[in-house]
Amino acid sequence: MTYHLRISFSLLLLAVAASSADVSGTVELADSRDSNVRKKRNFSGVAIWLESQNAPPASKPGTFTITQRGKRFSPHVTIVPTGSTVDFPNFDPIFHNAFSNFAGQPFDTGLYPPGTTRKVKFHRTGIVRVFCNIHSTMSAVIVVVNSSYAALTEPSGAFRIKDVAPGEYTLKIWHERATEASLEKLNRRIIVDAQGQTSVALKISEAGYLPVPHLNKHGVEYPPEPPGPGVYRGVSK
Repeated sequence: MTYHLRISFSLLLLAVAASSADVSGTVELADSRDSNVRKKRNFSGVAIWLESQNAPPASKPGTFTITQRGKRFSPHVTIVPTGSTVDFPNFDPIFHNAFSNFAGQPFDTGLYPPGTTRKVKFHRTGIVRVFCNIHSTMSAVIVVVNSSYAALTEPSGAFRIKDVAPGEYTLKIWHERATEASLEKLNRRIIVDAQGQTSVALKISEAGYLPVPHLNKHGVEYPPEPPGPGVYRGVSK
């Protein structure tokens, strides 16, 4: 009986492994004015995800972390399934206040001190642009999608979405320095089967991209930051 159960379990694992495949590929950024792209050919931070055409969205929520350290959010781009929670720990010796008032899901963590954190749950799809209400140079992006089949490109431009169930999908792309119209044209239908790996090659033009300065959470320009490390308007660690 034990031997029979072991054989059945092994066959089940083989069946599961054979019923999924990887979707991989490369992304190249063109027409860029960013020095990291032009000189270093850094093609990281492009979000790729699959939306099913023949089944309900397969979104499996999780918990993700965007740290605040050295007056920077890290990672700069995060892609999460709907229903996921993002943790914003403050590792700086100064106060922070993460917020978003753009399209997507507005939120405001409020001002919080060093060594603490705030959590935000994202309920709907969209591009959530995150800023700090204290430090105007801090920014991040959360791409919320109705799918658990998602990946970000590496600096080489390579990406891999693992263990995709067989079916018909729309492959979608988002890049911070590309226009919505140019990204829409890159959407494509792909068929994933269990016979092997599906591979795609994409080229994204940054032509037409215009950076837009942002205001603080009250809709006004940022006041000058107080001088000195570890200081926020007269309050030190």
